Amino acid sequence: MASSHINALQSKHAGLEAKLRQEMARPVPDAATIQDLKKHKLRLKEEIASA
Repeated sequence: MASSHINALQSKHAGLEAKLRQEMARPVPDAATIQDLKKHKLRLKEEIASA
């Protein structure tokens, strides 16, 4: 069960990374959105590391 939880977290992390890249590729990226996505990614990364 822990393995499926880690896989789900990794999947969410990858999704956030894709959204982050997409936002940064825009002509005028939204700094607040980028900051929010980075914070969420960091939280997920910490949760993956502690699992």
